[in-house]
Amino acid sequence: MNWIKALLVCCFLITGSAQAAEQPNILWIVCEDSSIDWFGCYGNKYAKTPNVDALAKQGFRYKNAYACVPVCAPSRSTWITGIYSASTGTLPMRSRNMLPHDVIKYYPDYLRSAGYFVANHTKTDFNIGGRLDGNCWDSNKANAWDLRKPGQPFFQILNFTESHESKAHGAVTNTRHSPNDIILRKYHPDEKGIRMTYAKYHDAVENMDIEVGKALAALDKAGLANDTIVIFNSDHGGVMPRSKRFLYNSGLHCPLIVRMPEKYKHLWPGKSPGETVERLVSFVDMPKTWLSLANAEIPPAMQGKIFLGTKAQQEPEYVFSFRERMDERFDNQRAVRSKQFLYIKNFMPYVPWGQHVDYLWKMEATKVWEDAYKNKRTNEITGRFFNTKPVEELYDMQADPDNVVNLADKPEHRETLLTMRGKLKEWQLAIRDAGLLPEFERNERAAQNKTTIYQMAQNEKLYDLPAYLDAADLALAKNSVNKPKLLELLKSKDSGLRYWGTVGLFMLGKADDETLKALEPMLKDSCGEVVGLAGWTLLQSGQVEKANSVLAEQLKNRVPSVLFVLNVIDLSKADIKPFVQLINSMVVTGRPMAEYEQRMIEHLRVSNNIEAPKGLEKPTKAKAKKKE
Repeated sequence: MNWIKALLVCCFLITGSAQAAEQPNILWIVCEDSSIDWFGCYGNKYAKTPNVDALAKQGFRYKNAYACVPVCAPSRSTWITGIYSASTGTLPMRSRNMLPHDVIKYYPDYLRSAGYFVANHTKTDFNIGGRLDGNCWDSNKANAWDLRKPGQPFFQILNFTESHESKAHGAVTNTRHSPNDIILRKYHPDEKGIRMTYAKYHDAVENMDIEVGKALAALDKAGLANDTIVIFNSDHGGVMPRSKRFLYNSGLHCPLIVRMPEKYKHLWPGKSPGETVERLVSFVDMPKTWLSLANAEIPPAMQGKIFLGTKAQQEPEYVFSFRERMDERFDNQRAVRSKQFLYIKNFMPYVPWGQHVDYLWKMEATKVWEDAYKNKRTNEITGRFFNTKPVEELYDMQADPDNVVNLADKPEHRETLLTMRGKLKEWQLAIRDAGLLPEFERNERAAQNKTTIYQMAQNEKLYDLPAYLDAADLALAKNSVNKPKLLELLKSKDSGLRYWGTVGLFMLGKADDETLKALEPMLKDSCGEVVGLAGWTLLQSGQVEKANSVLAEQLKNRVPSVLFVLNVIDLSKADIKPFVQLINSMVVTGRPMAEYEQRMIEHLRVSNNIEAPKGLEKPTKAKAKKKE
């Protein structure tokens, strides 16, 4: 019997060794808020990033990696599920909408099932309700590989916050980097305060790079470097104004470096370390790729493509990105990229790019830029940020990496425009884009149907996406010929169609008597965003008293869409006097959007010189639970 036991032990050891060889350790290093522009290995000669640059020489540097969302929470929502947050309904910032957790599991769940020890240090921020962010991990410690079982493969995430947007806030003096040496983006005016903020953020990125060096040294000291795949990237772009939160290169074009030991040479994306990789990569590709490298189960619900290893799928021709509400401000954009062109569709072109966002305005560069604009120190390119948007944008990213020359109306690029417009619509239909209903209305509809936004958007009877896309195109065309069709949309039983009908009529400008009559029922619509836009249409049509009454009633009743109403009052430049008493009496604590409502109230007070009620602590003093 002893020989049988010996044989079994031998088989176990052989099997275990084979499994270990097929399941590499993975160290995923994520820095915050940094586009490729801040790294030496990506061409910035003033950047001091020796550790990341060395990693690029030891591994493979990807030239075309793009985040799906230009801000952390919706971006990380896409990461943890492997499903676009535009599909799951978790695309608005800090919405924490529910998912069907019995249907959609997190990629660490599959790694654990495959035998991995999984650890995530510092940041989760998955923007998903119904499950604690930390319960899919074995540990939240750094270098937690010491806690695993002997021989167990590990997957370790290290998140470095040294490059976060907040590190560019505050005083911008006494920086290690010289403000005179930085490379200004073409859309920024050459102002001292902007240069100094650049320099301060270069310091922050250098601090982050030091932490990367420490992490790699710890891995080496533990004797694990030869058994571990190392991945480095940012969670999205940033961090100067018009980068983070925006769908341009500066907001989405991210560093991505992969270092693989010699023993995993068969997984290399090139012939030898130090090479650059041209493949187009989207962040939605990452969860599937990590599971593939680990030989773990890949659920069919996951989107994206495996971009690395023996199971790599065919390179996509296009990658897609999106944004919606960022903090207290509303916008709705979608983008599609090839290696050369970037196409952006603005579903809310009537709001400016540079809406005042409290967190962004903590940066000296933003304040200086706004002052330069107001005092006419900007030109057509550097002042555009504070204007409203065209419906479509098209940029040649190779000739125009700063994305300042819009080619959308150029005849010679018409074919490219039409192709990318079509690809975007195909993608929206394929992933069941949940963002064609306004935020608070889709929340309400999902609640009424006792389902999640994700499941509602997958249901054609509950969410008529093709009809919404067609209605949006009709509205955004801004063509008076379409007025009869837009008026017809107002009669629909579907709030989504009524919404797009209202958008279209608003975009046509001053309303005639026929339109004003048709809008009358919209002033009492069940959809709060319809009411808000109808009120805004009345304001721009001279029906000020009626509009003020409608908007005031929304504030008084504390409707779920009150944040949208506050935005309408601000963006329409309405006379603030009829709303002062209501704004000063608003109690918004305890509501899901309370902090953002408070920020809008404070902005309305400051921008209109309204004194806060005596004894009322200014909402801006309230500390956010998490960084933006």
